[in-house]
Amino acid sequence: MDSSLASSKSWPPAARRQSQTVSRMDYKYTLLGAQGDDYCKRPLLLQVDTAPANLFAVLEVKAELPRRRSAPASFRRARLCGVLLGAAVTFVIMASYVLTGGGKDPLLTPSSYHRLLSPPGPFAFDLSSAKDYAQLQPVLKSIASKVEFRAGRQLPELKALIRSEQHMFSVTPRQFLPGFRNPCWYEEYAGNVTSDPYRTNLYARYARSFRTVFQHLRSTFRNHLLSRDGKLLRIRCLPYFYIIGQPKCGTTDLYDRLRLHPDVKFSTFKEPHWWTRKRFGIVRLSEGFHDRYPVEDYLDLFDQAAHLIQGSPAANGSGTPGRPDVIIGEASASTMWDNNAWVYFYDNATTGGEPPFLIQDFVHALQPEARFVVMLRDPVERLYSDYLYFGIANKSAEDFHEKVSESLQLLDGCLADYTLRSCAYNTTVNNAMPVRLQVGLYAVYLLDWLSVFGRDQILVLRLEDHASNRKYTMHTVFRFLGLGPLSQQMESELNGSPASNSRRPADKNLGPMLPATQLVLRHFYAPFNRKLAQVLRNDSFLWDARP
Repeated sequence: MDSSLASSKSWPPAARRQSQTVSRMDYKYTLLGAQGDDYCKRPLLLQVDTAPANLFAVLEVKAELPRRRSAPASFRRARLCGVLLGAAVTFVIMASYVLTGGGKDPLLTPSSYHRLLSPPGPFAFDLSSAKDYAQLQPVLKSIASKVEFRAGRQLPELKALIRSEQHMFSVTPRQFLPGFRNPCWYEEYAGNVTSDPYRTNLYARYARSFRTVFQHLRSTFRNHLLSRDGKLLRIRCLPYFYIIGQPKCGTTDLYDRLRLHPDVKFSTFKEPHWWTRKRFGIVRLSEGFHDRYPVEDYLDLFDQAAHLIQGSPAANGSGTPGRPDVIIGEASASTMWDNNAWVYFYDNATTGGEPPFLIQDFVHALQPEARFVVMLRDPVERLYSDYLYFGIANKSAEDFHEKVSESLQLLDGCLADYTLRSCAYNTTVNNAMPVRLQVGLYAVYLLDWLSVFGRDQILVLRLEDHASNRKYTMHTVFRFLGLGPLSQQMESELNGSPASNSRRPADKNLGPMLPATQLVLRHFYAPFNRKLAQVLRNDSFLWDARP
């Protein structure tokens, strides 16, 4: 188990309770057996080692036999039998681990938080058998029959949000400095001015490529402390706007072009993923939980931009901003949809399996005037691009089709007993699906964002429009953010730059997805696209015609 979980005493009570529950339910198993020829004939015993295992790890099954100085033939046969038994038990435990949502409940027992259900009745397919459109039609019809967009959701009370994230709310103010376009404030700096203010920042610890930036910040930090009434004040800022999604929809290209505007600055790097992952201690999903990143670590990422906005305190002791029109952006493409950590920290006893809090609830509580830019893409093409980009090995159009088939059946099984929202945010289902089918359920996520933010605060764009006319798209974003025009030179650079983060040559060589896969996905995403077009009052989000 990662040593950081041992430090969970510093977590909020809700997180601590969840981590303790998970720790009690995560086990490592060790095979015990007899010596000699009767090893294969005796009952298989499982010894439970109560040392907590990695949250996201696969349970280990070890065949342990006592060593001898000699190895007679009978023992070699027993040893072979033990290996076969070990392999069989490994398969059973790994299968139960997936089916129970990560081993948080006893072997083969459904998780009390989010069970992964088999497709009901006549649609109980072998996950590897449904290979073409005709075979998948019953699954698609079953899913379509259960798609229901409920009006609104129960919004959490502010006091409940504060209770769950007390430290975050204690650090950030309810009001920001006047005269600044960007949300900024001054806080008292109680540290030693000669010490390193970034020495405990976890972003600097885990991301080597950003240490150079922090080194520069260290060297200039003292110059930006404002002295007032015998106290040293440090400027802090949150983003004015967020690019919140979606992955593989052109957010990197949008980010790169927005950076060309002189009044736009971003966080130290494009995707901090603080709201969705680092806040909960998730650095990489394969590593389980680390220490939770405090909000101060997140705020440090905006120090470069904050210092630019502030100007020189020595030249301007009043605290009036040097660049009051500069705004800060943040571009984590997980912000719109990724709420996978909620089940480990928030109780859903009264919400029917749906998250009691979403990312946008906390953002709204801190920044009710924040603005958001969303770039979307035909969800069918997005999914294939996502598969090509994040897939590791053995990628092919046939493999993609197989993974789509499996994912559809997993979602259908969830919808048998749970609501659409519950399945969209179901951590077990999302982690079990071999392709990220859920990311393309744009309407589900947008409706939840519109439940707390006004329609005029969220700009929704299409990648297809951006690719065909970048100048028009960028000027739309500039107007939405209240930015002035660019110089002729910058305008030329804005329109002439090649697309960022385009498909790699090796992935292009794999060719397009199979026609059958495309037909299946068009059928699946159709009701979600119709709802999205209805909400946005724009039929181009149907993606019926190719751009």
